[in-house]
Amino acid sequence: MSCLHNLPRFSTLPLQSLKSNSRKPPCLVAILGIVNDIALSRSCRVAVKAVSGSTPSTENENSKMDEKSETYSHDMTAAMGAVTPEDVDKLRSIGVKTIFCLQQDSDLEYFGVDIAAIIEYVNHCGDIQHLRAEIRDFDAFDLRMRLPAVVSKLHKAINMNGGVAYIHCTAGLGRAPATASHTLLMSKRPCFPKLDAIKSATADILTGLKKMPVKLTWSRDDCSTVEISGLDIGWGQRMPLAYDKEQGLWVLYRELPEGHYEYKYIVDGKWMCNKYELVTSSDKDGNVNNYVKVFDDNPNSISGAIRSRLTGNDPDLSTEERPIIRQFLETYSDED
Repeated sequence: MSCLHNLPRFSTLPLQSLKSNSRKPPCLVAILGIVNDIALSRSCRVAVKAVSGSTPSTENENSKMDEKSETYSHDMTAAMGAVTPEDVDKLRSIGVKTIFCLQQDSDLEYFGVDIAAIIEYVNHCGDIQHLRAEIRDFDAFDLRMRLPAVVSKLHKAINMNGGVAYIHCTAGLGRAPATASHTLLMSKRPCFPKLDAIKSATADILTGLKKMPVKLTWSRDDCSTVEISGLDIGWGQRMPLAYDKEQGLWVLYRELPEGHYEYKYIVDGKWMCNKYELVTSSDKDGNVNNYVKVFDDNPNSISGAIRSRLTGNDPDLSTEERPIIRQFLETYSDED
């Protein structure tokens, strides 16, 4: 487990326009991880291969993939911290006052975690709080959209509870580090939060969530269904395109916030790229996706300039922008 001192440093900078709130002493932030971080990183690489790799062609390859999947399940279950009510006492023993869970119900169900029993036990203890703030796994857009609300919820919990805040997703490499702050964690241990999502979420707070129309098309008419996955809906979802007889095209109209979006077409059940649209470079496994960049091309746009600066290679908040971020965290409406 990695512990960082004083989370409020990155999210509660002095306000110029608001009165200061009374706070409990600075807390520690514990970010989910197993004892051997190197072993955890290896487990996560296995998971990517098991989930998104091509279908094995032999029985032997299937057996190897099953073994990797079982190893992943075992290691991730060991990594998640509060898997049983008894684990809550272990967290209490090291001063944890807030358990902050970023997993979805599907994540918990996959690993056999009885979240209702854990929450019931936490409520019975009385000296620790369990909070949930779900973010879809492996989904940079959902991370971007959810991050302001999630960080606000964490910020308020820390101010109220003090002590140690234990933030966890599944592997502790993506959602949890992004929530706690990328820059504070990279010096402590390897992690892989989607930095672009963090930058974009910050820009969204300062400039608003401006959306622009996007049109995606599939030109072949020798198919019965065309869908899209990725984009802003995540890789676990699909969205159908409608066939336009006049244009002779399968068409999807969508309004998207500014940003970079990857997606893939699913034509009669087969995943494929559109060669007439932008295509990413292949990754180490040879996978490629289509992508679209949505941006404000007005050279005189002030919000465009702010977004360009904050999503660049060396982003930094100005003195005026910092209290705006903190005010947002303090006043954001709590989730149900």
